[in-house]
This record gives sequence, C-alpha cells and structure tokens, in this order.
Amino acid sequence: MRQSLQLRLGQHLTMTPQLQQAIRLLQLSSLDLQAEIQTVLDSNLMLERSDDTPDPEVPTAEAALSETVPPAQDRTETPTDTIPNELPVDTEWGDVYDSYDGSTSYSRGDDDDNRDLFENHGNDQPSLQEHLLWQMRLTPFSALDAEIAEALIDATDASGYLTLTLDDILEGLRRTHPDLERDEVEAVLHRVQHFDPPGICARNPSECLMLQLDTLPGDTPWRREAIELVRQYLELLAGRDFNLLMRRMKLTREQLQEVIALIQTLNPHPGTALSAETAAYVVPDVFVFRGRDGWRVDLNPDSAPKIRINAEYARLVRRADSSADNQYLKNHLQEARWFLKSLRNRHDTLLKVARCIVDRQISFFEKGPEHMRPLVLRDIAEAVEMHESTISRVTTQKYMHTPRGIFEFKYFFSSHVATSDGGEASSIAIQAMIRKLIAAENTQKPHSDSRLAELLAAEGIQVARRTVAKYREAMSIPSSTDRKRIG
Repeated sequence: MRQSLQLRLGQHLTMTPQLQQAIRLLQLSSLDLQAEIQTVLDSNLMLERSDDTPDPEVPTAEAALSETVPPAQDRTETPTDTIPNELPVDTEWGDVYDSYDGSTSYSRGDDDDNRDLFENHGNDQPSLQEHLLWQMRLTPFSALDAEIAEALIDATDASGYLTLTLDDILEGLRRTHPDLERDEVEAVLHRVQHFDPPGICARNPSECLMLQLDTLPGDTPWRREAIELVRQYLELLAGRDFNLLMRRMKLTREQLQEVIALIQTLNPHPGTALSAETAAYVVPDVFVFRGRDGWRVDLNPDSAPKIRINAEYARLVRRADSSADNQYLKNHLQEARWFLKSLRNRHDTLLKVARCIVDRQISFFEKGPEHMRPLVLRDIAEAVEMHESTISRVTTQKYMHTPRGIFEFKYFFSSHVATSDGGEASSIAIQAMIRKLIAAENTQKPHSDSRLAELLAAEGIQVARRTVAKYREAMSIPSSTDRKRIG
C-alpha cells in the first residue's frame, strides 16, 4: 500500500458565529429582542444606549463607530443634579434629588393620575385556593371541620368545581379520622359553598347555578322559574329544546326568554373570577397606515431600544497594541459591530417582508377580510429573493398594527380554494364569509354546515360540508344546535 498526496477542491456551507447571531435575532419577538439587547448591553462594554443628542467631543473619525441602530423612540434624559454632601434636617430626599435616574419621579403625586390604569403593573391577586383558605380561617370551624374544609378546597379546580366525589374525600379523611361520617363532610361542604365567589365548590353545573340563584333577593323577577329550570330542565336548555321547555314549565315564549336571560347573568365557571393569570401584551413590530401615495409600512420605534458603540471606549483601542487589555477591547468592539450589523439586517428584512405582504394584500386593507388573497411563504420568498426558512422566521411572533387591528404576520398566509370561475379564494376570506352568513342568519333556525356550504356554492366557492365545519370550529363558532335562540 503506497502513501500519496491528493489535492481536492470542494464547497461547503459553514455557519459562522455572525450568521448564527443574525438568524437568532431574526426569529426573536419584540419582547425577546428587548431582553436580548439588554443582555448584550450588560455583557459588552462597547455598547450603550443612545439618544439623538450628538456628542460634540466625538471626532469625525469616531462618528462612524457611534452610528445608532434604528428604530427607537426619542428619550430626552435630564441630567441629574449633584447631591450635596449634607442635607438639612427638615429636607426630604425628593426636594433635592427628583429621581434615581433623572427622569420622572416615582413618588406618589399628581403624575400618578396620568398613569395608564390598564397597564399591567404586576399581579398580586391571590389564587382561588388562597382566597378560599383565607375565608375558611375567618369562619368559626372546629379543628375537624377545618381539616374537612381544607380537603374540599384542595379538591376544587380553577373553574370552581369539585374534582373529587364526597366519597373519595371521605375515604382520604378516614385515614386519620376513622369514625368520620359522610353527613359531616356534606355539612362542611354546604358551609364552604357559601364562600365567595357564589357557586364555588359545586359538584355539577346545575348545583353551581342553583347556589348563585339562592344568593339573589327573593323578589328578583323570574327567580322561582329559573330555579325550577336549573333544577329539573337544564338538559333541555342545553339541547335548545325550547318548545318542550315551554310545555313543561307552562310558559310563553316571552316568559321563557326572561327566565333564560336571568340564567345567562350567572357564571357557570365562578373560579375564573379570581384568575391569577397576567395579561399578555402584544408589541407590534410595524405600523401600516394609508398615506398620500398609498399604503405605508414603518417600523415601530418602540420595538427595540436605540444603542450605539461607546466612542470613548472605542478610542482606547490601539491598532498595533497586542496586549491582553487591548485585545479584550478589540474583541468587544468587533462583537459590538457584529451585533449592530445583525440588528440592522433584522430591521431591514422585517420591513422588506412587511411591505411585500402589504403589497400583496391591498384588497384586505381596503375592503376587509372577505377580500384576502391566497398567499404562501414561497410567494414572499421569491419576491424578496430570500429562502422560505428565512421568511418563516421573520413572520413568526411578529405583529403588524393596521387600521383593521393587530395581526400576526402569519395571519396573511393562507391556503386557497378553487372557485367556479377558475379563480382562487383564500381560506381567510372564506372564514369571513362564513362569519358574515352566520351573523345574518335567523337565530331561531340557524344555518347548518350543509346549508352554509350551499350558500357558499351560490357565491361560486365550492367547499365540502366538513371543510365548512373545520373553518367554523377554527373561528370558535358553535354548531347550529348551540347557536339556536328562543327569539
């Protein structure tokens, strides 16, 4: 066997760290991007937050290093005053130093009245179990009854219903109290069911509604009839069999409407009134609005903070110096430049894709969802000359603020259905047409899925009944039986 040297030429793709960083930033949402930028600011001394005020001491050669990354909102920061070494005894901190960062003071005052009351300032609301346990401790229970009440509360789910039967709870308590009887557990249950919110710890929907009706004043109109309906005929109400209900309860159609209206004021899931979930806010990445020359697309200036390279630290980098400190500064400077370039690429790509989507869906913005055009990722990828995977990253968790509402980029991509005239209709447009047909239907005789398919066929759109059912369920619209109303 002879050894020999061979020279081969080939090509292969390599994911450089810069490319990996650009791809990672491209797929981040606005909130995740802000967190990523803050992480980089904390780890890279060359980067800093910036405003639009130029630094007169920065030389022209260094001005390129301090180029900011659009977009960002103007933030005018008031320089803080120097804190005196000694303060008078009768002086308060706020009289000398307004705030910790020179911005608006956070002490309570007139400015607090201008705060957005709907802003999520944190959720300190107790959970349902904590709320029930708090009421239990305020109730004069014996030691045994308190233990039973705690077991009942532990078996209550987030909707306010018992997840275990009384026999199961009794079996668990008999391990420590062998002589415990079922009547004792049921007696404690009745006391717990009078806790707030009304209808809590119910074993079924009928009992839940009955508990809430019992809390209403005795002279409430139609209260007695509502109790009778909930106790005996709740299944008929769920099945929308109004004719049989009127015969059984000997009520007219108008009277039954009043009874049902009273029942509809009740909450079948009382536990949700104390939900501990925080509101999730959506930050749009781009704004779409109509200008003089047509529809315009601009980046949201608040989607990312404005950052730049610190010119003072950049001056410390010496080209010919190979010391460890200088190499450390060089590495940070190079990483900062890569990060700023990746941010610019992200903003440019996002804006390019958003403008292309708006150009393809002009009919949607001008006429509504019924005029949505079929669109797939390949169409946008070919228009902007990018790969489909890149378009998929750009359109995931990115939102567009439009005159018709806030939509995720993915909303504008939908499959198509062939029409009778040889054209194509978007699935979003078909869903909008189904929603419009259901809104205009007779509530006493709602359209079935087959009837909706026939009405769509009359408009030139050939869809099967199961397709209509799939679109209806995707829009969370109940079936024709559940949509039936008494009048």
